[in-house]
Amino acid sequence: MASEHKNLSVFSTENLPNISPYRFGIVVAEWNSEVTEALFDGAYQTLIQYGAKAENIIRGNVPGSFELSLGANWFAQRNDIDAVIAIGCVIQGETKHNDYINHAVAQGLTNVGLKTGKPVIFGVLTPNNQQQALDRAGGVHGNKGDEAAMTAIKMLGLQKQVYSFQFKV
Repeated sequence: MASEHKNLSVFSTENLPNISPYRFGIVVAEWNSEVTEALFDGAYQTLIQYGAKAENIIRGNVPGSFELSLGANWFAQRNDIDAVIAIGCVIQGETKHNDYINHAVAQGLTNVGLKTGKPVIFGVLTPNNQQQALDRAGGVHGNKGDEAAMTAIKMLGLQKQVYSFQFKV
């Protein structure tokens, strides 16, 4: 796994934007709530730690990870939301349901970001078992929620950089 040798809660914090004026939507899947609540807590605390105001973080719950795309779309369509973080966990289990769900969620969230021009972050764990999920939700491999929040912050910084770039003639 990609995070086996990397802690999800360790990242570069150089050149981060001031995020105090930004508003974040966090969409959280209720399925696998022991994991998704830990992921949400990681994302929320990371946003606060790096300057987001609590009143600028809006949470919405959806029943499962499959519904994250639509929930993220609703948040991203709001003019007062600058970035959306989707939090979920789809465990492999005994069937191939995860293949279909993970693909649909990844594609759906990508489409929302492209359609709205806003950062829409994939904070969804796709582990083989419950222990791997817990290891990545605040356990030995850090917290994917931390990483998702930092990704949102960095994408807002890039967006600001790209749109404020002045061509010199």
